[in-house]
Amino acid sequence: MNRKLVIMLSLIYVLFMAALAVYYYTNDVTFKGTVAIGGIVCGAIPLLLATFTKLQFNLPIVISYLIFLVGSQYFGSILGWYGLGWWDTFMHVVSGAILAFSGIALYERLIHRNAGDEISPWFVFLFTLSFAVFGGVLWEVYEFSSDQLLNMTLQGGGNKDTMTDLIADTVGGIVIAVWVGVRTKIKLKKIHEYPRG
Repeated sequence: MNRKLVIMLSLIYVLFMAALAVYYYTNDVTFKGTVAIGGIVCGAIPLLLATFTKLQFNLPIVISYLIFLVGSQYFGSILGWYGLGWWDTFMHVVSGAILAFSGIALYERLIHRNAGDEISPWFVFLFTLSFAVFGGVLWEVYEFSSDQLLNMTLQGGGNKDTMTDLIADTVGGIVIAVWVGVRTKIKLKKIHEYPRG
């Protein structure tokens, strides 16, 4: 069921962006058309993974990813909400939270099933936060590289823009990292109070 839902939601987004790309290119609005092409590529990632791999999908993460794409590409770039000033910061807080959730999903897949019974809540907190912040850093590297190599203006505010984005990513990551750290502590307490077997 998750796989079918991922395919359906991703396909809706890809088709929506394809329609926008055609509309904007036929009306000579190349910037918005290019953003829409980027939307097709980004929206196709979960679609291709669901179609051609046997990955198990974490549905909340995929839905969050698609909501983020709508917020950043459609509302932010195409409708011009990034011009409001606060929208970019808000989207970075959201992306920090999504990256943190992705870090949790990765952590849960990588550890041995019983290892979670003994792991420190602080480790879970730090891993989740580090994953979110690292994702934010990689994005800023992408923006800087695009500006330097392709003459784009993704870092419109220079150092201030970069630091504001990184702080916002960190805030989003901290919120989720605190939540997962507390959740792990409660889980461990229950395990130690009521041991299995």
